[in-house]
Amino acid sequence: MTTFSDAFRSEVVRMARKELKPELQSMRKALTSHRSEIAALKREVKTLTTQLKAAQRVVKATAVPVEPEPAPARKGGRRWVFKPESLAAKRAELGISAKEMMTLLQASPASLNRWETGKSSPRAAQLERIHLVLGLGKRKALAMLAEGDGK
Repeated sequence: MTTFSDAFRSEVVRMARKELKPELQSMRKALTSHRSEIAALKREVKTLTTQLKAAQRVVKATAVPVEPEPAPARKGGRRWVFKPESLAAKRAELGISAKEMMTLLQASPASLNRWETGKSSPRAAQLERIHLVLGLGKRKALAMLAEGDGK
């Protein structure tokens, strides 16, 4: 019985290969063309990358350096420098709580704490707000806080 089953199996395998051969051949041709297209695209990407790097070097070599925008100036044209103790002193001078100072500065509690203790420095946008708040009088600060509560 094994001879019959071996012969039957080999015949089925032969017929299956004969049926699949044309389909596999067309798939192999498509695969070959896809691989060649991929190789051509890779070469093109490499060429474009090289051109981009060369153009960036040219732009970098001819670019005019741009200076960062200076901090707000004081009277007399000197730059204003943030000092942590000035923020805490202003809060004490105005007689407001940390929560009210956060409202004026539009900052989080953690940020205000880090600025007052000198653990971090505020960013440029926050520096402008701090500079404005440090220039406020007590009446103006309380008026601004009252406006914020009314909204």
